[in-house]
Amino acid sequence: MIIMKNLDKYKGIFPAFYACYDDNGDISPERVRDLTEYLIGKGVTGLYVGGSSGECIYQSVAERKLLLENVVAQAKGRIVIIAHVACNNTRDSMELAAHAESLGVDAIAAIPPIYFHLSPEAIAKYWNDISSAAPNTDFVIYNIPQLAGVALSSSLLREMMKNPQVIGVKNSSMPIQDIEMWRDEGALVFNGPDEQLLSGLVAGAAGGIGGTYGVMPELYLKIFRLVQQNKIAEAREIQDECCHIIYKMCSCRGNMYAVIKEIIRLNGGANAGGVRAPLLNLCEEDMGTVKRCAEMVRNALKKYC
Repeated sequence: MIIMKNLDKYKGIFPAFYACYDDNGDISPERVRDLTEYLIGKGVTGLYVGGSSGECIYQSVAERKLLLENVVAQAKGRIVIIAHVACNNTRDSMELAAHAESLGVDAIAAIPPIYFHLSPEAIAKYWNDISSAAPNTDFVIYNIPQLAGVALSSSLLREMMKNPQVIGVKNSSMPIQDIEMWRDEGALVFNGPDEQLLSGLVAGAAGGIGGTYGVMPELYLKIFRLVQQNKIAEAREIQDECCHIIYKMCSCRGNMYAVIKEIIRLNGGANAGGVRAPLLNLCEEDMGTVKRCAEMVRNALKKYC
């Protein structure tokens, strides 16, 4: 018997959760909980925990568990939680998948293994092995070819869709056509690139998962609502404003997530600390731009929200 899943809970805006460090650079449970509560208070649909924005490749398995445990404990079931569990080996990935399921997350997600160029068959086995460690939890494929070094293909997606736990794709490739292709294969699709949320939604994405959502969640939530109301011109104006802010943030020497965390703090939000080396923290020369970005966010919120 085929059980039809209700995937409506995945429609909306999912900030990619940031790593939260204390002043010594260790995971701070208190700051994790503060950021979780801050984002819940903004009305987001859910959180995507342990992905690129969470600096996952620079953390140990124990640290990733600690961070997710505190997100889930603070959320208390109020929002949807998607946990990215991929490591660059199957064993650790399966351990994180089983741990995530034990916490009751809604879904797990995984990029393909990086560095070695694996065959589609090897990638499919990697994903299916991860899924087998969390057999009662939805699975989301994370397609980010510009960083992973391998792109999801229609044939690989069709193979993965044979797994009943696989519900869709977090698509961070730039071509909008990919969203259309994965949707035609029957997959639920999350738009990845923040600069094209509007385009992705119009192309059929169910929602968005984004690394800059946390710095201005209200703006992305507004874009999502306007698209639902078919007010595309209004949504485009806000999308353009978000893009201008993103481009400004990317002009700093420090890593973008260091910029984002400082903007959130300057605008009265949670303190998530810095970023972990080898990512660059902010330097003194960045602070003028960071303050300007914080001001741009405030002005956009006043104008559109």
